[in-house]
Amino acid sequence: MREVIYDVFARKDRGDQLVHIGYVDAFDDETARIYAWKTYDEEKWFEMCVIARTSIIPVNRDDGPFAKARKTGGAKAAEGGIAAHE
Repeated sequence: MREVIYDVFARKDRGDQLVHIGYVDAFDDETARIYAWKTYDEEKWFEMCVIARTSIIPVNRDDGPFAKARKTGGAKAAEGGIAAHE
């Protein structure tokens, strides 16, 4: 089993837009949820979501980080090395 990059999105209040706040590396969805909550818990978030980077479908670019992750299956190589949190 290998780690997958999960992007983390959150909103502070009900009417706010969901914004990208960073990412975590995890072996599965449940672990990603825990890592995201523990890593980005400095704010009082109304909602926080994680999504495997390989599940993001690029619309207008085929050379960005999300497109690269889909092509490589989410491997850390898509980030240019060992992933670090934003």
